[in-house]
Formats: sequence, C-alpha cells, structure tokens
Amino acid sequence: MNANQIDKPLCNCGVVGVYNHPQASLMTYYALHALQHRGQESAGIVASRPSSTRPDRRKFSIHKAHGLVLDIFANEELLLDELRGDAAIGHNRYSTTGSNIKRANIQPFYSSYHAGNLALAHNGNLTNTISMRSKLSDEGVLFQTSTDSEIILHLIARSREVTTMGRIQDALRQVRGAYSLTILTDEGLIAARDPHGFRPLCIGKLGESYVVASETCALDIISAEYIRDVQPNEIVLIDEHTLRTGEIRSMQIDDVTPRPAYCIFEYVYFARPDSRIFGEPVDKVRRRLGKRLAEEAGMLPATPDGKVVVINVPDSSNTATLGYARVNETLHNADTRYEIGLIRSHYVGRTFISPGQANREFKVKTKFNTVRGVLEGQQVVVVDDSIVRGTTSKALVSLIREAHPTELHMRITSPPITHPCRYGMDFPSKEELIANTYNLDIEAIRESLGVDSLHYLSVEGLLDAVPHDNGEGYCTACFTGNYPVPIETAANKMALEELG
Repeated sequence: MNANQIDKPLCNCGVVGVYNHPQASLMTYYALHALQHRGQESAGIVASRPSSTRPDRRKFSIHKAHGLVLDIFANEELLLDELRGDAAIGHNRYSTTGSNIKRANIQPFYSSYHAGNLALAHNGNLTNTISMRSKLSDEGVLFQTSTDSEIILHLIARSREVTTMGRIQDALRQVRGAYSLTILTDEGLIAARDPHGFRPLCIGKLGESYVVASETCALDIISAEYIRDVQPNEIVLIDEHTLRTGEIRSMQIDDVTPRPAYCIFEYVYFARPDSRIFGEPVDKVRRRLGKRLAEEAGMLPATPDGKVVVINVPDSSNTATLGYARVNETLHNADTRYEIGLIRSHYVGRTFISPGQANREFKVKTKFNTVRGVLEGQQVVVVDDSIVRGTTSKALVSLIREAHPTELHMRITSPPITHPCRYGMDFPSKEELIANTYNLDIEAIRESLGVDSLHYLSVEGLLDAVPHDNGEGYCTACFTGNYPVPIETAANKMALEELG
C-alpha cells in the first residue's frame, strides 16, 4: 500500500479468544470474519488442545498468512484438523507498527518458554517501544519481528514472577500505550486491556464456552451472549476454575486505575454499527452524532421548492445520516428526504488499500456510483464520517457533480483531524492532513473540495453525543493534539539518555 493512498484512518486490528469449545478454531474463524473491518492485511489463528504426553502442557498449532480471513482459512480441513482444539485465539491485522510485508509480523505470536506455551494477539500501539526494544536488546533478546507486540511476549517470558497472571501483570506494568490482548497459555485464556482502555474488548458466553473479542458483533455471529467488557486496567483469566464455578478471576495491572481515554474514533468510524462498545450501541451513538451535526450546522440556503436531499457515503456514515436528516427536518422545518444517492460496490476493498491505479477518481468510481434520478436538480447534502487528506472527498464530489445537483453541501460527523494517532490508528503525517494544509481554514477546505458549504461537528458536539456518565473520558488526540499517554520518539529518547 502506497502511503499517498491513505484517505481514511486505517483500521487497527481485531482480536478474538475462545475457550472450552470443541471447535474453538472454527468459532474463532467466524468471529474474525465479523471483525474483518478492523484489518484486511493478514490474519491468523493459534489453537490449543490437550497433550497426549504431558498433562501439564498442551499442544499448540498455528496458521497465519497475508490476506482476508475467508481466503486464508478457505480449507475446512485446516480449521477442523490441523487447528483442532478446545481453545484458540485469533487476530486480524492492519500494521500500525512494523512492516506490512514481513510474514513474521503477522499475529498471533507464539512462543514456547521455560514456563510453557504462550500465544498473544494485540490490538493497539505501545508508546514506549523505542526504549523497551533498546533495553531488551541490551539484555540479549533477539527480536524476530519489527512490531511492538513482540515486546510484551519477551517481557512475559523473562519475568521472574511465579504465576502466569503475575508474569503478565509484571510485563504490562512495564509497557505504556494502548493494548487489548488475548493470550493463550497452557492454563487457559487470558485477556487484558490497558489502564486507559483505549481499545474495546468484551467477554461473551456460548453454552459452557467463553469468548473474548474486540467487538460484540463477533459474539453475535456465533450466537454468544455478551457478559461484560474487560475493564480498563484489568487482566482476566478464563480457565478450568471458571468452568467449575462460573467465576472469571481478575486482577489490576496498575495499582491505581487512571481516567479512561476511550478512542472516540471507534464510535465515529471504526466499530461496526451493530456492535456495542464502551457500554453503548454504536448505532445509537452515530445517530446522535448526526443529530448534533444538524443542530450545529443550521439551516441550508433556501431553495424555490424548499426541498433537501440528504445522502450518506456508504457504509460508516449510514446511521449518522439518518440522525442528521431527521433533525434537519424537525428543527429547521425543511422538507428533508433521506435518499440512497450513492451505491457502493462490495466487491472492491476500501479505497485506501486498493492496489494499482493511481487515478483517484477512477478508484472512487470502482467503489461508488450515483443514482442520478435521486440527485439531479436537487439540493444535496452529503454526510460523511471524516476527511483525512481530502483526495477521496474531492473525487467523490466530482462524481456527484456529474449527476447535476443544483447545490452540493458536505457535513462531517467529526471535527477536523489535525494530529496523527499514536494508539493504534494510522493517519498520514500531520503535514498531509487537509485541515493542516489549509491551517484549519474551513472556507479554504470547502473551496478545495468543491462543495457549496462545509460543516464539521465540533469537538464539544462530538463529546456531547457520546456516553459520558460517571465521568468517563475519551481520547480526542487526533482532533485536539491532547495525548493522554506521553509519546516516545527517537528525539526524546536521546534526550533521556543524555540526562542519564
């Protein structure tokens, strides 16, 4: 993927864990399919079954490759035979750190060490990777990958704590940043979420089986019942004790749990609308984003017939557009019609990962086409979730203009993106973001995109639309530059070394 293709925030990763199911790898496969939107670059599954030679050890098997879940695990025999077992973890990947070419970087990672078997799948980004890799390298560790996730594996293996949970706690106390983890050991399935809870992670139950996943849509596909979220700063253990008693044992990572910093972009764009994350249905939140956007944007310029056609950019802005259209009609007394004005082809990948052609407009046309009868001669409002570089938005505006609307307005259900994410999303550099290209001059951005008016949702409106009971907090760094966890760079590492 060429960096200049990026025109949406790139998804992070999806993780899954299944325990005590006779076809654990098959259940993991289905769950990964439901989480395909979180990473289309590669996928893998590690399965575990009892060993015939050692009662204290289990037999681990692994399969991972580049590509989509349906392609990687197309062979049914692979899932039912080579990956047979009653426990498994899985991972969908988009690389936010580490080369996206090296097969070694594909997760889950597996290792056999002095205390047994260990497999790990990670969603997120560590922010002290530079110093931790340097420290471990100085101690003789040989890294097999270029990812931050491998650091956690080495820290667990090198810990002097007696229990597996203790070793994992010891390792996680040394790293900083965002991580939602599923870990498979000889003892059971372990899940962990960083102290700030940047990324979602939930627990479900299917009969006598337990499932851990990034989003609840992964539970739905296998008919598992949602139990609860893994809490920020929590490590949970699902093992034989859980099967006997129903108790999921838990421990804190740090002694004090800091204020949460949930990734607000999960609500805006990443998560599926049929998922429940951070305690709230995504669909419900996106409708509120659209409603608040309509309130802030105000009335459109009057037209002779007073009619407004509102369309969404499929698929992430679908439900937000419903909220926008409803409020625009009731609040502004406008004859507002929500219409399907853009048809999306589901046989091509997301625009920013499409290989080949350099012509942005052609690539947009392979993904979208207009319904001319809906748009021609109409005052049209396009609702989208975000603008990154603006290149795809410009091509989309050009495509819609070919349908000859009388006016074309754009409404965005998030604030202008001004900073890159350091906790698991991948944006272009700060200088390449369209908001910074035009120094946050909305009128200049509007003119660049070629629309008649442009309105972004404010940061205040965004925060007001998401759940905020009990003092819950969100990470808004991509909009504000306020990073909840300090970011380590090569420059500040050198400064620390100079200070001794």
